[in-house]
Amino acid sequence: MFVQPRNRNMFEAAFNTLALIYHVTANNLRKGQRNAIVGLLMTVVRGIMMILGFYLLFVIIGVRRSPLRGDFTVYIMTGIFMFMTHTQSIGAVAGAGNPTNQMVKHGPMNTAVLIAAAALATLYRQTFAAIVILAGYHYLMEPIHIEYPVACYGMLLMAWFSGCTIGLIFLSFRPWWPQAAQVLTAFYQRMNMVFSGKMFVANTLSTAMLHSFSWNPLFHIIDQTRGFAFINYTPRNTSLEYPLYCIIALLMIGLMAEFVTRKSVSISTMAGR
Repeated sequence: MFVQPRNRNMFEAAFNTLALIYHVTANNLRKGQRNAIVGLLMTVVRGIMMILGFYLLFVIIGVRRSPLRGDFTVYIMTGIFMFMTHTQSIGAVAGAGNPTNQMVKHGPMNTAVLIAAAALATLYRQTFAAIVILAGYHYLMEPIHIEYPVACYGMLLMAWFSGCTIGLIFLSFRPWWPQAAQVLTAFYQRMNMVFSGKMFVANTLSTAMLHSFSWNPLFHIIDQTRGFAFINYTPRNTSLEYPLYCIIALLMIGLMAEFVTRKSVSISTMAGR
């Protein structure tokens, strides 16, 4: 019991790290609810409530059909799923992996494991919710057709990973000024309610309006998702390259900031607060 275990090779080290990420991910999925199934169902319910809320909003303002030639509900879902995945991943990563966390002091645990576990737990929840909602609508309401479902899921992964990179930047800032980091995280998540473009079609926006949304990588992701979901829609004002470049740049900034924070911060940093 007094001998510290050591990995004999890279394969064993990778296996032990993946096993640790798996267990921490399972813990993240269960810690919100005593029953893991109930936690997953609550994620599905949140997605359904968001879809119903925006559907009623469109009906109230007089929009009863999709701006695209296709199913109106699929048009709403393409925006809601990407938005929820993006914002949930920001919150999960921004709140995980604190270098002063007590769990980091034990054994092979480190901030990378906590960050990866939080991100994977969010991806699992959102993937499960999207599959259940789409299957339920297809079999219980009316059949739907998505032109390129694999490409749409690829865009979901891009929305998830872009949210993780932004959350990593907020995470690295949190130990220095926790209150400001929490406020900025919430502000960015709320701002995406409008600037994600989930209520608009990029091809119909004017040049002035387009400049207000085109800075946001999520806006490009949602519009490209609709291009893959609808056979009659071809995005002209958005691209796949922009969110990809943003992800790479934000990931590099987040990794460098997290490295500096992890090496500099200590428990005494919070002593004066």
